[in-house]
Amino acid sequence: MDFSSIGRMIITVGVVLIIIGLAISFADKIGLGKLPGDIAVKKGSFSFYFPIVTCIVISVVLSILANLFKKLF
Repeated sequence: MDFSSIGRMIITVGVVLIIIGLAISFADKIGLGKLPGDIAVKKGSFSFYFPIVTCIVISVVLSILANLFKKLF
């Protein structure tokens, strides 16, 4: 295995982690976690929240990114 390909892979992983970190930091501002279709139940002192639509959106975006990286490398 060539060291330049390992370096390129490490840089790519670092950039992806930075992008994920920024997306998590700004998730409230772009509305993730509060999309229509997310399940929220509140009864007295009990509350349950499951962001099903948010999970689907994140899954689609990550699948697209994975396919793009797969084609690049």
